[in-house]
Amino acid sequence: MKELICVKTYPNRIDGELAKALLEENGIKAMILGDDAGGAYPSLLWGTGGARLLVQEENKEKAIFLLEK
Repeated sequence: MKELICVKTYPNRIDGELAKALLEENGIKAMILGDDAGGAYPSLLWGTGGARLLVQEENKEKAIFLLEK
């Protein structure tokens, strides 16, 4: 299994999902990791560091480039 790394953290799951969609449209598989009970309690993200956008390590540079556009 390839290592996943966090390329950006978002204050809410919606912003993270939008960024994830951008990456996936450009061929980069991504996932959101956030402790908000599957979206049922979005306020939990404030205390847990936010919604983290993860990609495979080999896609890190391209992902960061796309997210900074």
